[in-house]
This record gives sequence, structure tokens and C-alpha cells, in this order.
Amino acid sequence: MSTEQGLKNSQFELRGVNHLALVCSNRARTIDFYSNVLGMPLVGDIELPDGRGHHFFFDIGKGDLLAFFEFPDAPKAAPGVASPRKNIGESADPMDLITAHVSMNHVAFDVPAEKIDEYRERLTAKGIPNTLINHDRSPSQRSKEVNESTIIRSIYFMDPDGIVLEFAGWLRPREELFRESPPPSLSADHSRPAEADATTSS
Repeated sequence: MSTEQGLKNSQFELRGVNHLALVCSNRARTIDFYSNVLGMPLVGDIELPDGRGHHFFFDIGKGDLLAFFEFPDAPKAAPGVASPRKNIGESADPMDLITAHVSMNHVAFDVPAEKIDEYRERLTAKGIPNTLINHDRSPSQRSKEVNESTIIRSIYFMDPDGIVLEFAGWLRPREELFRESPPPSLSADHSRPAEADATTSS
């Protein structure tokens, strides 16, 4: 719900995201990617007691943190279950997003919309495969080019463990993404769009 429309939480005073916590397979590699490739400052690195691993934190802006655990004996990754299958790059199916219930599908970072193309070029130059999607109000909900109904532009890419990340930039107020949507209900539409237009880079 949006405070811009006068809607706000009447039960708890939530002030945003304190931190999200994910699990990585290699602490050094993860720190290198998020700090040196994506530029996020590493602000904390805690060694867990009894040799249980590490818990470390990156600043993602506005006081919010992205955290990781490294557990020495954690189960292997399960693409298609705990995270999406690899759906980034030239052979990508951008609609192959299904993951298990209670999984975290992807993490989206808010970025200036006017920098989306620049950021995509920067990711490509760093050798990071990515997919650009312009989300609009068309039947497919996306287009290859920006048009008058484009609401948000997104670049999707993966970290070294296959966690799907997104740079998302709003072109219009976010309320327009949900305008004319059916009222919220307990019923869910599990239909899949027949086709989707996306631009990929590898």
C-alpha cells in the first residue's frame, strides 16, 4: 500500500527494510562481487559462534542493508526451487520465474530510471549477462522499446551463486502499475502470458 494515496499501516510503524538475509556458498567471492563489481560498501562481517560460519552486511542505500550468511555445511543450491533457474542472457526465457513457496525469488534495487541504459552498459562491460525489460500496460506487460505506457524499466542479472538481482527504475508513479487492477482478493490468477518481449545481453 502507498502512503501517497493516504494508505498506511495502522498496526505497526514500519520504516522500510532493515536488512534482507540471503545465503551464499563462498564468502570471499560474494564480497568481491557485491563490493568490487557492484560497488556496495561492506559495513559488517560477523563470525558466528562455534564455527557456524559468517554473517556479513552491505549498504544498499537509505540505511538499508543486504546481508548474507555463509554456512560451511549448508545444502547445495536448488535452482528452480529456492531460486529461479538461469533465465538471464541470450537464451533466456524471462518468464521462467517460478520458484517454490516460501522462497525469495529475486532482490530488486531502486535506481534512477534515467541511468538504466548506462547501468546496463556498465554491467555488460563487466562481463555480467543481463536482461532488460520495459514493464508497461500492454497485454504482455512488457515491450522491447520504451513507450507511452512504460511504467518501470528493469535490468535482471545474477550474482555468482545464481541469485537473481534487479536494477529497477520508475518512469511513472508506481500507482500506475496497479491502476485498474482487480481489487485484492484471496483468489490468484496463475495464468502465464503467452509471450514476452525482452532484450538480453551476454
